[in-house]
Amino acid sequence: MNIKNLQLFIHLSDSLSFHQTAQAMHISPSALSRVIQRLEQELGQSLFRRDNRSVELTIAGKKLIPVATTIISNWLSLKIELNSNSSLLQGKLKIFCSVTASYSHLPSILTAFRHRYPQIEIQLLTGDSALAIDKVLNGEVDVAITAKPEHLSNKLTYIELDHIPMSVISPAISPPAIQQLLNDGPNWQALPFIVAESGPARSRANTWFKDKKITPPIYAQISGHEAIVSMVALGCGIGIAPDIVINNSPMSDKVQRFPAEFIAPLSLGLCCKQSRHQESVLKALLQLF
Repeated sequence: MNIKNLQLFIHLSDSLSFHQTAQAMHISPSALSRVIQRLEQELGQSLFRRDNRSVELTIAGKKLIPVATTIISNWLSLKIELNSNSSLLQGKLKIFCSVTASYSHLPSILTAFRHRYPQIEIQLLTGDSALAIDKVLNGEVDVAITAKPEHLSNKLTYIELDHIPMSVISPAISPPAIQQLLNDGPNWQALPFIVAESGPARSRANTWFKDKKITPPIYAQISGHEAIVSMVALGCGIGIAPDIVINNSPMSDKVQRFPAEFIAPLSLGLCCKQSRHQESVLKALLQLF
């Protein structure tokens, strides 16, 4: 039994997918299967029940989780203590967030973190915030800055950082076809809308449509939020987007808000797996909050 094998076991106990764990931990599925078989032979107990369609933890597997987590945590702590620069935490932290969050909220977090732990290597991935939760659950990243979904997995820890208002926006100078629908009060039912493809922002938009009792034409569904502002500014339609994205867009002066329209704000926060709380680098980050 070694630390790497225990780390593979812990990841598999979360994912319950040999394919996902093999991909995230950079090992072949067959090699992962052999590791689990060796652990089972050493313990004399089956850790997983598996068939062609599903993987489940056995009672022995569930009992091994806290033991394995403690062993891994103690081992990592000992390595840090014995390091010649033991006062300086070392390692790698992989973070995922949207482009907007990378310059609105991430800098203050990284400034405080890097001041305390200058030897931690930071890897930043940016993209559609709707993908953040899956990336954390699949082990592709250690932590994500993301809007809180309506239903948060009990495998995750979520630390709220901010509330983000949302707005309905139109072009500052609308093309004739849209302007005609805006005159004498917006004709919401006929106006073309540009919305997020998925995620909490799309859920807020759908709730607003429902409250208005409208089913407007959807001109475009966008992965991410930044392009919503650009498309509205170009006169493609009406948009629903987070204020922080609107305010930081280079096209912000080419759109205007409907101040009377209220959309519930988003909760923006830091998200990571509960099972990884005791890993030294993640533990150091969480202690900042």
